[in-house]
Amino acid sequence: MSENLNLFTSTQDVIQEALNKLGYDEAMYELLKEPLRMLQVRIPVKMDDGTTKVFTGYRAQHNDAVGPTKGGVRFHPQVSEEEVKALSMWMTLKCGIVDLPYGGGKGGVICDPRQMSMGEIERLSRGYVRAVSQIVGPTKDIPAPDVFTNAQIMAWMMDEYSRMDEFNSPGFITGKPLVLGGSQGRDRATAQGVTIVIEEAAKKRGIDIKGARVVIQGFGNAGSFLAKFMHDLGAKVIGISDAYGALHDPEGLDIDYLLDRRDSFGTVTTLFENTISNKELLELDCDILVPAAIENQITADNAHHIKASIVVEAANGPTTAEATKILTERGILLVPDVLASAGGVTVSYFEWVQNNQGYYWTEEEVEERLYKKMVEAFDNVYTTATTRNINMRLAAYMVGVRRTAEASRFRGWV
Repeated sequence: MSENLNLFTSTQDVIQEALNKLGYDEAMYELLKEPLRMLQVRIPVKMDDGTTKVFTGYRAQHNDAVGPTKGGVRFHPQVSEEEVKALSMWMTLKCGIVDLPYGGGKGGVICDPRQMSMGEIERLSRGYVRAVSQIVGPTKDIPAPDVFTNAQIMAWMMDEYSRMDEFNSPGFITGKPLVLGGSQGRDRATAQGVTIVIEEAAKKRGIDIKGARVVIQGFGNAGSFLAKFMHDLGAKVIGISDAYGALHDPEGLDIDYLLDRRDSFGTVTTLFENTISNKELLELDCDILVPAAIENQITADNAHHIKASIVVEAANGPTTAEATKILTERGILLVPDVLASAGGVTVSYFEWVQNNQGYYWTEEEVEERLYKKMVEAFDNVYTTATTRNINMRLAAYMVGVRRTAEASRFRGWV
């Protein structure tokens, strides 16, 4: 039997299992197995050559029983309706795990920003906001950056929303530049959150971060910041990769040099002759492996060859359900994506709170609060996994889904 590589249906499977273990009935699963709202939009954009191109975009709102929905907007050629739905469900779980008053949302536009000018990207960004404007807002659904979107794109989106609303609405979107109400530490929050859970996982396994051999797949926003944090903590980052290949040095790579040379899309391996494949990278002998690229990277095919004692998922869905089972049976500690990468949405929440208050925190305050949230979340999931004798993914889903299920029950929806 071939394994399930569909993110949407495999997410549904784990949610169903989590709800069963928590004692909810079938009606609760029926409510939570899909987003409450899914909007598909068509966005006409005037291109630089004078032609008009029409792009397809999406916005999914999984469940707003707890509070407004929250989640990124990605600009990518592979965006699909199913992917956006699955990601919105993960956002609900992440918000539940770190105890935020949000449900999950997600958005995307099918496009390749690498082939577009800044002017075209700006017009697309503004067009997207106009297209989804009826269902988003600071009290309804708060977007944020995701794959191939950044602080500049968030600024254009906020400006467009503020123009339509006719007053300044910084709380409409997070991940903005600091001068427009962004939060200290937001740009590296995901990597910071991953770093905190790596440290907690290492403690559980008796591994000293100083000198630990770390492999990071992916050198985008999360991967590159993470490489820097690990390097600064004294770990040996022995492997990194981007979309074009991977670099390996058993003595540890010169991370500062690589960061200096990478382009804005995280590409650096093209500058080197002797690269290895992504497959070889994942199977390197190391203490901690961090898949921080794309989904379905660790599967039933290669799970038996993983040599790390801890796998921490910084990407969304890098390990299949079958591979999760294999790794757990082999005694490898797998920290799932919905826990490991929850630092981004946590600091997005801090940004929204600061926007609503009109009062801004220092970097130290943000880091301190993030640390507290992530450590509590890790402990909660780890304890659930050990006391119930289940894998960390199922434990994280149980912790994550409980809040939304309870809120839906109290509201009388189910």
